[in-house]
Amino acid sequence: MNDMNERMCIVTRETLAADQLVRFVLSPSGDLVPDIKQKLPGRGCWVTAKSSYIEQAQKKGLFARALQTKPDVPDDMSVLVNHLMTKSALGMINMARKAGQFITGSAKVDHAVRGGDALASFHATDAAEDGVRKINQARTYYSKMVEVEMIPSFQLFSSQEMSDTLGDGNYIHAAALDGKAGESVLKRCEALASYREMPH
Repeated sequence: MNDMNERMCIVTRETLAADQLVRFVLSPSGDLVPDIKQKLPGRGCWVTAKSSYIEQAQKKGLFARALQTKPDVPDDMSVLVNHLMTKSALGMINMARKAGQFITGSAKVDHAVRGGDALASFHATDAAEDGVRKINQARTYYSKMVEVEMIPSFQLFSSQEMSDTLGDGNYIHAAALDGKAGESVLKRCEALASYREMPH
């Protein structure tokens, strides 16, 4: 791991890779702003990318201590970070779809999973259990057939969120396919699931 890409969490005092943390910066007006892309100028501090740690940092006044000033912190900071990470993941999904590396529809997803082309499967939070179970069977089948770890599965977005992102249609089941865009989808969705402290 490159030490240049490591930062210390102000809550745990643990040093982690930058992509495992959320950076916060002071705006010129004194507001605390989450810097999801880690590109904003200004003095910053870092918190492990889980909602519970951001809530702790806020309750214990750790942002003020780290920045040596009293920033204006929104009451719903952890919710705001979740919104920004969700928007980032959905934006990447749309890019991957345009690149042919994100597919929808239970039959296509089942085929991609069984054929080893899928990096991860996705189900709407309101998907029927039977549809999820069938694709989980495909994940198990491929894992056992080639003796590899089962690909991850996510339930992060509602069917409405998916439809709003991808356009007209009722999107219940989907898969990210091998390729640079598909890998970026996987990375952002893993980060979002970790932030929400969800299994995947």
